[in-house]
Amino acid sequence: MAASLIGTSARTALRSGASATQRAAGVAGLTFARGKATLPDLPYDFGALEPSISGKIMELHYKNHHQTYVNSYNQASEQLQEARAKGDIAAQIALQPLINFHGGGHLNHSLFWENLAPKSSGGGEPPSGALSKAINETYGGLENLQGKINTALAGIQGSGWAWLVRDKQTGDISIKTYANQDPVVGQFEPLLGIDAWEHAYYLQYQNRKAEYFKAIWEVINWKTVEKRFSA
Repeated sequence: MAASLIGTSARTALRSGASATQRAAGVAGLTFARGKATLPDLPYDFGALEPSISGKIMELHYKNHHQTYVNSYNQASEQLQEARAKGDIAAQIALQPLINFHGGGHLNHSLFWENLAPKSSGGGEPPSGALSKAINETYGGLENLQGKINTALAGIQGSGWAWLVRDKQTGDISIKTYANQDPVVGQFEPLLGIDAWEHAYYLQYQNRKAEYFKAIWEVINWKTVEKRFSA
């Protein structure tokens, strides 16, 4: 399966494959070593996003959940290589859901960490430039966009993500929801993703997930979103 990420789209590279050399990609911290996915470094301490997101949640989310996606993706990739070597088509087909789920989990979370920043580093500061213009033209302002994304998040049944995406063909932005760990691939480029899985908030907010959806905007790193939009 994919060995590393190259080019401007981390997601496309993961699905199509590349060399085993570690390279910078669309997700700055997303790295591969010797053909294996690796956990990216966080650009801030676990407690740096408090009180919006507790340090304990960040630690568990990053060290336990994201690491599990990395480990499971690597394991499934090795099994897929073995199945290909044997010409076992049935086994290859059976492994694809695991590749999608755990590989998607790795990609989604690598993007998610970059979506966030402490307030001292610009977290929560509104977008500017071309992205701000696109938001105003499409949604009538940042507050309206946030409200629509929060509504989309609240409507997710079970686990999933809400994304602000850019259409690669038209350049238009829109809001999409994806179930489980399905990654944003194909026609759309992910700009901003918010994790609606319970492991992202339950330890702190319990069943008050609407409070989590509101609080996370205080630490959104719009500068990273701007860079993705302009890429």
